[in-house]
Amino acid sequence: MAKKLTFLSICALLAIVAFMVLGAKGNWDFVLAFRGKKLLALVCVAIAIAIATIVFQTLTGNRILTPEIMGFDVLFRLLQTALVFGVGAMSYALLSPELKFLLEFGLLSGAAILLFGVLLGNGIQDLFRMLLAGVILGILFRSLISLMTRLIDPNEFAALQSAFYASFNRVDTSLLMVAIPMIVVSCLYAWRKRHVLDVMALGREQAIGLGLNYRKELFSGLIVVTALVATSTALVGPVTFFGLLVSAVAYELVKSHQHGPVMLAAALIAIIVLVGGQAVFERVLGMGATLSIVVEFVGGLVFLYLVLRRVRS
Repeated sequence: MAKKLTFLSICALLAIVAFMVLGAKGNWDFVLAFRGKKLLALVCVAIAIAIATIVFQTLTGNRILTPEIMGFDVLFRLLQTALVFGVGAMSYALLSPELKFLLEFGLLSGAAILLFGVLLGNGIQDLFRMLLAGVILGILFRSLISLMTRLIDPNEFAALQSAFYASFNRVDTSLLMVAIPMIVVSCLYAWRKRHVLDVMALGREQAIGLGLNYRKELFSGLIVVTALVATSTALVGPVTFFGLLVSAVAYELVKSHQHGPVMLAAALIAIIVLVGGQAVFERVLGMGATLSIVVEFVGGLVFLYLVLRRVRS
């Protein structure tokens, strides 16, 4: 296991070096400062999505679920649509990035906390009810988005479309001072609770039998997932299958039920995919394609593979 983590660390370091030096021309002071901020944002997003997915899959007891199943991505799109619908595309474009970030983070976190507080009462049964509520709310939000997009001006809708999908090219590095503390605190808390997650992975009855306050740990774990997903979504937009992709590869590579090495492996794989992929698409392919589309496509295939494998077993 140590050799695998070392290999992943080397690959992640090579991806970071490639992102920083490939195609670099001109003043190195400017290049390193400009690329360094974007690199920091990509690393933060990669780690946040990886840790959030691992924790969420443990809490739900299902490795084919991602936090987006609760409707976070659709809620994010609903907020963007409501802003354009309410204030217009021009005023939307002039909104302060910090204000939009805090508004998006507050809405996503508030909705999730409200959902958890109402539905989490009796453990896993209410957890499934929460997931079902997330699916139903996602359908409702999509209907509201469809209604508002039909009512707004076509030019405003064209301006809105860019906010509907994740973009690793237009990360607003000015938001890092707000996002980094949230991600660092949440990840440190998840790492501190890694042994608790090992116990929770045994199941609700076994965890309670071992003296664990299951409901408290479940709620706090979901709050951490909410903070990580809300922050990453506010930074780059909604991603659905990226977390599923890196978690599936991490579990397959590490082959361990201990959350410590799995979290490390998932975070390193996420950095390799995100930073290395962005380096290839920006420096080698000349932005001939979009990384988010490729990642979502491959992640979707992984999702179908996991579902079919579970059906067969």
